Amino acid sequence: MDNRHLVPAAVLAAKNGARFPNESEAYRSARDALLAEEIELRRHIERVARQRRALPPGGEVKKEYRFEGSNGPVSLTELFADKDTLIVYSYMFGPERERPCPMCTSLLSAWDGEVPDIQQRVALAVVARSPIEKLLAFKKERGWHHLPLYSDLTDDYSRDYRAIGKGGSDDAAFNVFTRRDGTIRHFWSEEMGQATADPGEDPRGAPDLMPLWTVLDTTPEGRAADWYPKLSY
Repeated sequence: MDNRHLVPAAVLAAKNGARFPNESEAYRSARDALLAEEIELRRHIERVARQRRALPPGGEVKKEYRFEGSNGPVSLTELFADKDTLIVYSYMFGPERERPCPMCTSLLSAWDGEVPDIQQRVALAVVARSPIEKLLAFKKERGWHHLPLYSDLTDDYSRDYRAIGKGGSDDAAFNVFTRRDGTIRHFWSEEMGQATADPGEDPRGAPDLMPLWTVLDTTPEGRAADWYPKLSY
């Protein structure tokens, strides 16, 4: 897409024509201005996605990382199955935790139903450092049907790909790997965090992987800095 030939966002917004019962002219004017910004946001998301896809080859994966799934041991290579791209989400449910991270759990609960769709395009694995039996027990408790859970048997993968924080604590991580001509490489990882956060803002990544926040961002209350999901209510 050549941005030089795009219709200005304000012009597209003016063509929208949406109206709702009893809205004021002030509301419509402000909403049309917001719509133009939303169009620009969509365009920026597309520009960032193209820039991401154009990254040069990442670091070659030279270790044969080992995991344990519901059917026994498996290698990183085997996690690709018949796909050329693999997403690995590192779940904050390490051996020091009796219960998993509520934020990670909220995210994965939203993803569970999407797994069959995701797997049409790429391979997906959810990795944590607790024993597989503990992970599968919580999967059953939570009512997850599709999430492919794996235990990092040695912590090697978690350590190398930013899923272990300072002092050995769990950290969430999202990594994408590619397999081209038999060579596995790291393609992309979410790298935004405390060091890159703006003042007063939660140190979230962009794009935000949590549907919860996307939904709440459409409300007047927003996501709020003092609220986070829980494992139960």
